[in-house]
Order: sequence, then C-alpha cells, then structure tokens
Amino acid sequence: MATMPTKRDYYEVLGLERSATHKEIAEAYRKLALQHHPDRNPNSDDAVGKFKEAAEAFEVLGDEEKRSRYDRYGHAGVEGGVHQFTDVNDILEAFGDIFGGGVFGDLFGGGRRGGRRPRKGEDVACELKIDLFEAARGVTKTIEFDRHEPCTECRGTGAKAGTKPETCRYCGGRGQVVQASGIFRVQTTCPACQGSGQLIKDPCSKCHGSAYVVKHVFREVKVPAGVDHHMRVRLAGEGEPSTNGGPPGDCFCVIILEKHPLFERDGHDLICQIPISYAQAALGAKIEVPTLDGPEDFDIPSGTQPNQVFKLRRRGMPDPRGGGKGDLLIVMNLEVPKSLSAKQEKLLRDMAIEEKTNVSPRRTSFLEKLKDYFVPAVEEPRKEKKRG
Repeated sequence: MATMPTKRDYYEVLGLERSATHKEIAEAYRKLALQHHPDRNPNSDDAVGKFKEAAEAFEVLGDEEKRSRYDRYGHAGVEGGVHQFTDVNDILEAFGDIFGGGVFGDLFGGGRRGGRRPRKGEDVACELKIDLFEAARGVTKTIEFDRHEPCTECRGTGAKAGTKPETCRYCGGRGQVVQASGIFRVQTTCPACQGSGQLIKDPCSKCHGSAYVVKHVFREVKVPAGVDHHMRVRLAGEGEPSTNGGPPGDCFCVIILEKHPLFERDGHDLICQIPISYAQAALGAKIEVPTLDGPEDFDIPSGTQPNQVFKLRRRGMPDPRGGGKGDLLIVMNLEVPKSLSAKQEKLLRDMAIEEKTNVSPRRTSFLEKLKDYFVPAVEEPRKEKKRG
C-alpha cells in the first residue's frame, strides 16, 4: 500500500525562521512564485509541485489566524482550512492581487482565466472546554462564535435601500485590469472598485457599504466519545460566507480537555496513582480503585514494589474512530508515614533488628530534652571537718 507523502514544515518551504514578519513571508513567497512559475519552467512537474507547495505555505503563514493555529498545532491545526490547489489558475485566483500594485499580481498568465472563480469562504475557529467524563462518553454542547453574514438592511448589496451598485467603468465590471509587457501579462486589482467590479455611491448606513455585518451565533456541536486535547470538531458550512458566490467556510471547534484530579491521559490509556502503605505492599491487600464507571475492587499482590504498574484492560478512553478502548494503568505509589505512634515505631525497630538493618537511633523529643535541662542536679552532702 502506498503511503501518503509527509508535508514539509511551511516555514521550511519558504526558507524562513518561525519569527519571520508578514513582510518577510510575502517577499519569500513572491521570490519562490517567480522562480517556480510554470511559464518560466515549461513541462516541469517539479516546478509545478513547488509552485503549489509555496502557495499553500503562504496561504497559512500569510493569514494571521491560520498562522496562529499552525504555530500551536502544526498541520493538524489548519487541516481542512487550506485550499487544495488543482492548477496554476487556482493559485493565481487566490493570490493574484494579494500583494497589490502589480508587485506580483497575476504576473503570469493573467489572460487565461475567464473571470473570477467562486471561492469558498474563510473558516472560523472557537474553543470548547470539556471534562474527562464528557470526553469519555461524548457530549452535545452549545458553542458561540462570531462570523460575517449578509447585511439585512441592504440585502447584501452594500448600497442604501432603494439604490443599486453601479458597474465600475474603469474595469468594465471585471474587477481586474491587465497590462501586457512582452511575454508577460500583468493583471492587478482594479484601483477604482478594489476588485469588486462595482461602485457604491450611496452606501448602506448599517454595513457602511461592506454588504456584511458581524453576527454572534450559537450552534450545537456533537463531540464524539474519546476526543483528546486540541482535537477539532468540524461544523460544515458554519464559517464565513464567500464573497463571490462560492460555498461558505467551516467552523472548527478546538477541544480543550480540562485536567482531572485522579486520572492522567496518555493517548487512549488512563493513568492513576494509587497510594499504598508499606504493609499493603508487603502483605498484599484488597482496595478500591477509581475507574470512569465508578470504584472497582482490586487485589494488591504481596511483594508489590514501589511504582509497579498494573493494567485494567478496556477501562481507558474510547477511540473516536471506533477502534475500541484503551486501558487503565494503576501505579502503586508507596507512601512513607511522616509520623509514627510509639507502637508503630517499636514494631518497625523490631523488624529492622530482625532484618539486621541499620536505622537511625531513637531521637529524644524536644520536651524530654527540656525536662532534663530544668531538673537540678542532686548535690552530695558536705563532710564536716574533725576538731583536733
């Protein structure tokens, strides 16, 4: 079975440090785009691959929100939120005017596209805190986040009620202007309409001509059993709307798993530290251990060693992909008492003598020392001298 190629780190693709500024990211992408553009490298599949790879890296690192998610979670943080570029035209459509002013624009192949292609709207993200038991059983929660929606006042036109946007005369409604220079065709965003192809003389008072307003929305999300910290749940079509007739983006709900006082998670397994005494470890004992389904009896075998691990099979976390449950790992944590009764001390000292083990001598208590200090010494009687 063929294995999927491993994606390179986006900073490595652009040849940058993780501290790179937005300007440095843009310049690095521009340089690679010019170097590997298929028009400069005809019939080169390697150049096309590198051209697409650079575009994907720039799409993530050039966007503040996507870059933040990538820095925190790696490729998993932007999974589903990166466009899959199928050809060069897709890349030119995405980034043709991103540098503005013809610095890059559609520097190559500007005339090959028949108008602007509909693009999917941007994705949005939010966080959802759940506890371990909710993660183990699955839960339905209400999340809230902000996104843009078409303005109801102008019905998404951006124009004042009773008026309509006018076609931009500068670009003829195309949103782009093209200039030819030798073999190159430079296509840039229309400076008059900023790429929209329309001009609004009387903007809507509610959205100020943008055609969109920010809305705080509430949605229910079904969290599957077994999710782990920083996993994402996708709500299809709940992201930002497309600005040119494409489908809306998605909402990605990032799971924040709260720490549990008893259980520590390791993948699908759970770890629980169980305190036991020396006597229980040496002689064995029956104790109750916590599980996700409540307390369960467990027999400690005699001769149990400190930090010895016992496994309760299938008492861990379920696999959200349906692969069964993990295990509960019980770690025996030997506790040494900080204070002893007189009887306990005598028994331990007798055992130490039996084992021929050197131990610290019995310490005189502070009160006993005070008592000895203040009791006056008994003086010997004086002897009288004989008279001669």
